[in-house]
Amino acid sequence: MKEGRIIKGIGGFYYVDYNHDIYECKARGILRKNKKTPMVGDQVRFSILDPEKKLGILEDILERKNELIRPPVANVDQAVVVFAITQPEPNLSLLDRFLVLAESQQLDIVICFNKIDLLQKDDYLWMVDIYKNAGYPVLLTSKENNDGINKLKEILAGRVTVFAGPSGVGKSTLLNRIQSNIKLQTGEISVKSERGKHTTRHVELIPLNQRGWVVDTPGFSSLKVDFMEEIDLAYYFPEILQSKGECKFNSCLHENEPSCLVKKRVEEKEIAAERYESYKKLLEEIRLNRRY
Repeated sequence: MKEGRIIKGIGGFYYVDYNHDIYECKARGILRKNKKTPMVGDQVRFSILDPEKKLGILEDILERKNELIRPPVANVDQAVVVFAITQPEPNLSLLDRFLVLAESQQLDIVICFNKIDLLQKDDYLWMVDIYKNAGYPVLLTSKENNDGINKLKEILAGRVTVFAGPSGVGKSTLLNRIQSNIKLQTGEISVKSERGKHTTRHVELIPLNQRGWVVDTPGFSSLKVDFMEEIDLAYYFPEILQSKGECKFNSCLHENEPSCLVKKRVEEKEIAAERYESYKKLLEEIRLNRRY
C-alpha cells in the first residue's frame, strides 16, 4: 500500500496526492462500517488499482492531529483568516467566532486584513490595533501592496493552511496573486447587500510552489460554539487567558463577579471593549444552547 494525502473529495470520489501524482479513489466499505469518513487533508493508505488511469482504493485513514468542521478539513497547521476592511464591511463578531474555532484546534493564526487601498490608514488602524493587542499577527494586503503578498508567501511556505473568511473579502484573488498558476474564480460584490457571491464550490488542498498547501474554502456566515462549556471560552481569547488565576474566584466567568481582573483590564483599555463584548455574546450563546 501507498501513503498519500486527500486533496479533494467530490461525489464519493477522493483524489489522493502521491509523489505529485493524483489518484482517484473510492473508499473501502470497511471504512464506512467503522464510521471513518475521509476528509480533505487526511493522510491515507491506498492501493493502486490501475497505474495508467491513476485509479485506487482507500484502505485506511491515518490518525488525525486535528479536524475542523467549517471548513471540513483535517491535519491543518495554521489558519489565515481573511477579512476586508470594507466592501463588504467587516463583521468582527464573525471574525472572533472563527478565531475561537481556530484556537480550540490549537492552530497558529494569522489575521489578514485585505483591500487596505480602499480606505485611509486612519480609518482602519483601530481594527488592526484590536487584534495586535490581543496577540495575533496581523497582515495587511491589497492589489497594490506587494510587500503584503510577499509576506503572505513566507507565512504559507511549507505548511498546510486554512485560508478562510466570508465571501467577497478577496481570498481567491489573493491566492491567484501568490501563485500565477492558481486560476481560481473570483467573485463580485453585490452592490445591494455588499456581500460576496460564493465562488468556491468545494474544499480543496491547493499545492504551492514553496512546498505548502492552502485550503480554499467556501465563505461561511455562522459558526456555532456549542462544542464547549462556559468555563472553557476564556481559553480561546488570548488576552483574557493572560489573567487566568488572578481573579478572586477560580470559576470566574468575567461577567458580574466581584474582583474580576478581566473586567478591570477592559475598563483600563488593556483589553478591547469590542473583544470583551464578543466574549460575552458567545458566553450567552453557550449558556442558551445548554438549556435545550
